[in-house]
Amino acid sequence: MPGPADAGVAASRGGRPSREAARQLRERILDAATDLMLEQGYGSTSIEAVAARAGVSKRTLYHRFADKGALVQAVVGRVVDAARPADAAPAAPEDLASRLQAFGRQALRAALSPRVLALYRLIIGESHRFPDLLSAVAMSGGRAQAVRQLSAWMRQELPGLDEQAAEFAAQQFLQMLVSLPQLRAMGIGAPMSPEEGEQWVQRSVRLLLDGLRVAGGAQAPATPSGVPCASRR
Repeated sequence: MPGPADAGVAASRGGRPSREAARQLRERILDAATDLMLEQGYGSTSIEAVAARAGVSKRTLYHRFADKGALVQAVVGRVVDAARPADAAPAAPEDLASRLQAFGRQALRAALSPRVLALYRLIIGESHRFPDLLSAVAMSGGRAQAVRQLSAWMRQELPGLDEQAAEFAAQQFLQMLVSLPQLRAMGIGAPMSPEEGEQWVQRSVRLLLDGLRVAGGAQAPATPSGVPCASRR
């Protein structure tokens, strides 16, 4: 039986919804699925419940998402995309330290956003029972994209840094940047204040650049902000 929202989809010739109406319907379904999964958990969220919350029929939902796995993949991708730090480096100044600081602020803000924290709780709590969750996170590509961006900046600034070393440094930087602040935001300790968050980013960048400097045997001049920036070799 059609749901209330099914009737509201503007139909074109032959009964097909317009492109914009189809997009709006898909967003309505994802809104409902996201809210239910983050509120109730993945295991407790049924296709029937999502269809009822979205006001559509199960047939309409299945026409857009083949199964629950496809639906959670879309939900995770949507949450990750909404929180993803901007890819572009700041226009000026263009030194590596400034790029990393700007990226770090954006990444930390995203990692501590309510929906990302809710998704993190969901993954921790249910991924051992529902592999679809981990598959969805892997396919979202959020972390992989961040690692590629960070690695590219490091190799641009340090031409002697090989791809494997740059990727390792990027992975470690992301881990130290968000892991503890997320745990504190989830109740393991007191949440960081904005001032503590800014200091955390600054110190994480400094630790990364000091490590790159030592590994490369280069002297790192200080930036105007006082954060060392690894020299070009």
